[in-house]
Formats: sequence, C-alpha cells, structure tokens
Amino acid sequence: MILIKRVKRLARRFGLARVLCIGLLLGLALLRMAELPALEELRVRTFDTYQAIEPRVKTARPVVIVDIDEASLRKIGQFPWPRTRIADLVTQLTRLRAVVIGFDIAFPESDRTSPANAADAIAGLDDDTRDKLRALPSNDQVLAEAIRRSRVVLGQSGMSSVTAAPDRSQPSTGLAMLGGDPQPYLVNFPGLLRNVPELERAAAGRGLFSIRNERDGIVRRVPMMMQAQDNIVPSLSFEMLRVASGSDTILIKSDRAGIRSVGVRGFEIPTDRNGQLWVHFAKSDPGIYVSAADVLDGTVSPEKIAGRLVLIGTSSVGMLDTKTTPLDPVMPGVEVHAQVLESVLTRTVLSQPNYAIGAELCAALLLGIAVIWLAPMFGPITLVAVGALFAALLTGTSWYFYTRHRLLIDFTYPLLSTTLIYLSLIFSNFVREQRQRRRIRSAFSQYLSPALVEQLAQSPEKLVLGGEEREMTIMFSDVRGFTSIAESYRHDPHGLTTLMNRFLTPLTNAILDRDGTIDKYMGDAIMAFWNAPLDDPHHQVNACDAALDMLERIEALNKVRETEAAQGGHVYLPIQVGVGLNTGTCVVGNMGSDLRFDYSVLGDSVNLASRLEGQSKEYGFPIIVGSKTALAAKSRFAILELDFIMVKGKTEPEVIYAIAGRQEMATSESFQLLRNLTIEMLACYRSRDWEGALFAIERGRSSDVGHLLRLLYDLYEKRLRAYQLNPPPAEWNGAYALLTK
Repeated sequence: MILIKRVKRLARRFGLARVLCIGLLLGLALLRMAELPALEELRVRTFDTYQAIEPRVKTARPVVIVDIDEASLRKIGQFPWPRTRIADLVTQLTRLRAVVIGFDIAFPESDRTSPANAADAIAGLDDDTRDKLRALPSNDQVLAEAIRRSRVVLGQSGMSSVTAAPDRSQPSTGLAMLGGDPQPYLVNFPGLLRNVPELERAAAGRGLFSIRNERDGIVRRVPMMMQAQDNIVPSLSFEMLRVASGSDTILIKSDRAGIRSVGVRGFEIPTDRNGQLWVHFAKSDPGIYVSAADVLDGTVSPEKIAGRLVLIGTSSVGMLDTKTTPLDPVMPGVEVHAQVLESVLTRTVLSQPNYAIGAELCAALLLGIAVIWLAPMFGPITLVAVGALFAALLTGTSWYFYTRHRLLIDFTYPLLSTTLIYLSLIFSNFVREQRQRRRIRSAFSQYLSPALVEQLAQSPEKLVLGGEEREMTIMFSDVRGFTSIAESYRHDPHGLTTLMNRFLTPLTNAILDRDGTIDKYMGDAIMAFWNAPLDDPHHQVNACDAALDMLERIEALNKVRETEAAQGGHVYLPIQVGVGLNTGTCVVGNMGSDLRFDYSVLGDSVNLASRLEGQSKEYGFPIIVGSKTALAAKSRFAILELDFIMVKGKTEPEVIYAIAGRQEMATSESFQLLRNLTIEMLACYRSRDWEGALFAIERGRSSDVGHLLRLLYDLYEKRLRAYQLNPPPAEWNGAYALLTK
C-alpha cells in the first residue's frame, strides 16, 4: 500500500506516463542483466553484420592446414589411417620445420593395425613369423616416437556425459590464476575424451578442439579455456600458442564479472566472461590448405610449411566436421581453429570487455531518462529528428569501436530500450488524447455542430478550459407571445413539448450551422455565443447570419403549421422570434460546482445582449444588435441605427442597431430611402428639433416603405410629444435611459 501511494504521488507530480516509463526502463535494465536469449541473439546478429561489412583482412598466413581431403582419402585409403602413416606425416612436417603441429582429430583407441594385433589376427602364420611381428613396435609407439621428436599438440574432445575416471598420471598444462576463481564461468563438459596414454605422454601439449555453436548454429566464439570432467583444459589453438611461445604456464585473469583474459608468454587474449574469444573472421582461404597426400609424397613446397603453425584436420564432407560462421555458411572446423590462431598472431582479435554491459546499461538509462524528460516538451517531428540523431550516434560509436579498436560494444540494447520508451510515451499520449477527445465530444456535442466538435477533438490545444477572457458575440433569442401559445396547449402537454422541439430544433441548427455554441435553453429562449471554444475571426458576421437564418427557418415552420392548422381545424398562432446580439469582452469557461458545471460565458456584454433581445418587440425589428456587432457586420447586411441608449454601469451611451436583411436588401432603393429618412429623423431628434423630427416621421409614413418602420415611428413620436410638453434637461445628449431600468 505504501508503494502504491508513493507511485500515485509521483504520478501526480511528474505524470503517470513518465512514471510508467521509468518503471519500464528499470525493467529493461533487469532484462539486460538477465542475458535474455532474444536480446543476446539480437546483439550477436549485429556483430555478425559488422563482420560481414568489414571482415578481417589477412596480412599474413602464419597457419597452414594439412588437409585430409578427398584426394588424400582416394590415394591412401579411408580414414582412420594406420598410426605409422600419421607418424610419417608428423616426421615429414617436422623435417619441413613446422613450428608446432596440432591435431584436430583424436586417437582415443589403440591402432588395430599394429604388428602384434596382425600376428593374432592372421591365421596360418608360423610361430617364427608371429614372434617377429610381436617383437616389432606398435603403431602407437611409432607415432609416439615421431611426436616426441617434434612439438605436437594432441586434440581432445569434451563429452556430454562422464567417460572413464580421469587418469591423474597423465600430463596436464600448468595454470596460474589472477583474481577470482574462473571455474564458475568456464564452458563445462561433463566428460573428457583423451588420446591413448602413450601418445599423451609423448606430446608437448594437449587441447580441446570442441567448439560449441550458438543457439542459431553459428560459430562466433571459441572457448580458450574450458572445464572438462573437473579439469581446466585449454583449447587446441590456445595450447598450440602456448607451445609455440615456449610457456610452461597459462595465466587466467578474472574479476567479479567473470574471466577477463587468458595469456601465455608474449600474448594476452581478451575473452568474454566465460573465457571465450570472439573470433575475428576472414573469408575462407583455400590458400592455407595443403593436401596430406602431397606432404607424404614430399611434393609440397618447404616454404609452405616452414616457420608456421600446422593444423592437421579434414575438409572431407564425409568426416562431418563443418561449421557455419558469420561469413561462410560452410567452413571446415579445422579452419575455425586456424582463424583463431591467425587473429591472435596478427594482433587482430575482437573483444567484448566485461565493462561493456555497464556501458550499455548507462547509455540506455541516460538516453531513456532524456527521452522521458524531453519527449513531452518537443513536437513529434523534433522528437523523431532527435531520436534519429541518437540512433546515428549510438550506431556510429559502436562502429567506431569495432573498426578502430576491435571492441564489440552493443548499441542495440540502448537503442531498443530508448525506442520502447519512446513508443510507450507515444502510446500513452495516444490514449490520453483519445480520452481527451471523448471527453471533449461528450462535453461539447450538445453545444457545437458535429464538424466543430470533431475539429475541437482533433485539435484540443485550441480549447482553454477553466476560464479565459476573449472577445465574443453573444446571442439571446426568445419567442414573442409564447405564453399565449402555451395557453392553447394547456390540455395537451405532449403537444406543447412537441411544438417546442419543432421550433427549437431549426433555431439550434441555424446557430450550429454558423459555427455558434449553444450555452443553454431557458424554456423557449436560447442563449448562444461565438468565438469560443474555437477561434472564429468572423464571429460577428456568423452571428448575424445565424439570426437571419433563424427568422427564415421560423417563417418556413410557420407556413407548415398554418397549413396543419387549416387542415386540422384549430387555431393557428404564429411563432415570432426576437433576437439580441452584442459583441464585447467576456469570460468563458467551465462554470459551476465540483459536481456539476457547464461551459458558459459571463460579462456585461452578455447582459446587454439579453436586454437588446427584450427590446426587439418595442422597436419593431426582430434582430437588434450592439454597436460593435454592427460595426463589424455593416458591409454584409442591411443595418439601421435605432437609438442612443444609456446602459447601467457605463458612463458612455450605447448605439443600437437593427438588422433588416442581407447585402442584397442593403443595396436596394427602398432600403436606402428608409435609411435616409431614419438618419434625418434621428439627427433632428438628437438636436432637439422636435418639429423637424416629427416632419421626418410624417414623410416616412407617407412613403412606400413606411410600414417597415411603423413601430419605430410610433415610439419616437410618443417621445417627441412628451418632450414638447416637458423638454429634457440641458445636459441631455440624446440618449434614452430605457435600459437602465
């Protein structure tokens, strides 16, 4: 519980996605230390790619392979050959001044073709001949003598099961250890297959030629030291190197991470923690092969052998000693040992130091933390560019160490770790954005048109919740005489509800179609606004268009209702709508309590819009707008100035206007006449020329369009008659104080 509370506190402080990604980063670090096979395979495949791109270039050929090839088998016979023939081969190579001879084959049993065995096996021999045969040295003795006169390393094999009890009298290689005990880290074989004891005692060295493939069957690493049947033994190639250097002892250096290196006089070979050498492969080289038959015949050039280490093995397919390397799908096993010796002797070995794991973990942790911290601050394009830069940096650094220092530093784990962190952040952002979009759709689907809701969901950064101040256009609409209409449905509440839905639906659609936001329904009234939550640079024009659309849709609805009333034989009461529009600075955002809130708007401009809607009946125009709205929309609509009023809470009067129609009406002759008469009447009225104002009104009434201003003229005539009897005070500026009540 304490841990959960701490995680929750961290999530609130740094963000849940960051906390989860930190947990993922630590989990990935644990997986790296656990050496998962999948990560290991990815790593070694990367190193394979390096070797395929830039393999080891041979600058010398210090190793020769005497090949028991198909030609030798055809000429001499099937293998195994008599040990005397092997002795001839050793003698001939010694005569050609081979430095060290190593056998990639084992001689675990006595030669059955020895003279004594022949004496017992051949029937019909006389006793004298049988005794002479038994008196001859065995083939193993002949081979042992040839080995004793040379420097030969015999091959041994690690076995998967325990063989006979180890013969402690057999010679072994001297070992020295620096650091910890290497045995827990060494490649281990339960059993050990040795050679005939007589041969082992004659040899200068003994080494394992066993090579374990990786999980995918490819040879990449060869153990330099192994443990077989409780004995620490060197590999064939490393033992040949010891014999060639004249060393009596092999030094194994270890630390807490495992084995660091193995060494003999003049050579220290870096290994992995298990004592394995990463082989720096070159392409298979037929030039280092010499046929065993040619050596026995004496037809091989002495320069081919002299001063070189010689491996005796086979490339014959029937001998089943082939391996797969990062460069060659098929390579004789004996050549793998040759490649090990070549890379050591030419000082071109590869190594993956024990500190490489620490370096990889540090790189992964640093890059992961950088991504976790910086990802929310950058845009996706910048983040991808930075990620590509990091990937190039990691890859380039790893490649640099491989080509310049022959160090194998894995970049795949830091890159994979960082990529997973990045993808997790992207997924977290995607989930958060989807949740935010669902929340936005749910919150605004009742206020905005579907197109605006979707635009807001796709770009939530445009939404500022919690309250902000911005210029907006506010609309209030109300049905005139709705009380009388509702009274006619007093016995039919369902019919009244249906009627309200019938006229509120087209009014709402008119607002939403012009990018408006529905604030609330108040009985038969609607409050709406523009320029929130999404920016609308033309909010005044859109609001005026919506108001005219509302009148047109109500007119269409009235025609349908009139037809229905005539057909049904009931009273028809037309629906008339008044609209007030005002533009000004407002506060908009989520307002309410912790349990319930609405996205709404507050401010003096809202109050004025409400009062303007209430005056539409008195002035005779269904749409009345404030001065800021009229100023912004004057080029698009037929607008008339109505009055000069004082608004409560303001020291300056407000000019109010009526919207009579769209631009085509504004350019008509009848509207121009109407506008000029109104301007003349208002000018006389505000200059206290009561008679002139009344004369303008009479002229307007007598015109063809006088009926359009009937209520307005009646209103002003009433005021003028009153002012004739009781003139306003001297400081009167022409403003009417009606809206101060």
